[in-house]
Amino acid sequence: MVSSTVEFSERAANVFLHVLTRCNLRCRHCYINPAQHGRTRLPIGRIERWLEVFAARSPGANLVLLGGEPTLHPDLPRAVRRARSLGFGSITIDTNGYLFHDILEQVTPAEVDVFSFSLDGAAAATNDRIRGRGSFDACLNGIRRSRAKGFRTSLITTVSRANLHELPAMGALLEAAGVESFFIQVLGLRGKAAVAGGDSGAPEMERVPAAEWRAQVPAAAEAIARRGIRVIYPRVFLEPGEPFACAGRVADNYFAFPNGRVYRCPLCEDFPLHSLAFEGDRLAERPRLNEKDLFRLEIAEGCVMHALIQPGPRPFEGLPVQRIGCCLLKREVPPA
Repeated sequence: MVSSTVEFSERAANVFLHVLTRCNLRCRHCYINPAQHGRTRLPIGRIERWLEVFAARSPGANLVLLGGEPTLHPDLPRAVRRARSLGFGSITIDTNGYLFHDILEQVTPAEVDVFSFSLDGAAAATNDRIRGRGSFDACLNGIRRSRAKGFRTSLITTVSRANLHELPAMGALLEAAGVESFFIQVLGLRGKAAVAGGDSGAPEMERVPAAEWRAQVPAAAEAIARRGIRVIYPRVFLEPGEPFACAGRVADNYFAFPNGRVYRCPLCEDFPLHSLAFEGDRLAERPRLNEKDLFRLEIAEGCVMHALIQPGPRPFEGLPVQRIGCCLLKREVPPA
């Protein structure tokens, strides 16, 4: 049985609540942008009130608690229990595996549906070059500890030129660790990864070209699913004639940050394009123009956010060379 967790499909409802932006790691592709997301840690009272707002606005939504590193928040167990009492469909904690504040002793499998771990390579050398020395072993140890306590686990890998070659080897690692769901993410050029020659300091931290993505990612996903693991990955590149759909129109996603900004699309998070904001403890619509207005646009390139926000030239005449799909509407390969 695969535990309920976040869904990336039409009509899905998900709340991604960043309880802080602080982290013990300095990943080269980190999307957190303190200038846009704030540097504060949300006090537990505010977390609880914001959870109440989201529970009323989108009953039964899946909740993901994240950061930064959310287990650095000392009141995370209390936030989990309040979320459970409010009837969220599932509760996931995203973590790098260090599991601070003895979190596994403070919550139970009845309260947390999934601990979702981040790992960016099948070998320590690859992962640690991206996420920091020792992070590979810490993540796998965190998975082992979580499973020993009876928690269900998933794993997230952000695929770039730096680690695409190791994607086929992830299956054996996931199977050995007992991970039930595997989320493949495309590298978004936001936060550190958007700064050319900046904090990322890694020329290989580049997005995978369309031909390589099509040739390798779906095949790797199918092979991993044959090991009994649920795999979710983004379409990224649309096929000729394939219709474009925007999660901003057909799904119900919220990305909330400690400074009160609430986005409906993660590609906008480097900019003040958020369509919602907490004013005190009230979630208010923001004036035009914002991301919500952009969702309505139809362009030949597919995703308007990708075309407007993501850096890089797009030389083409007539139809674009590649049409880009919505990063929040993904393919799921069920376990074989």
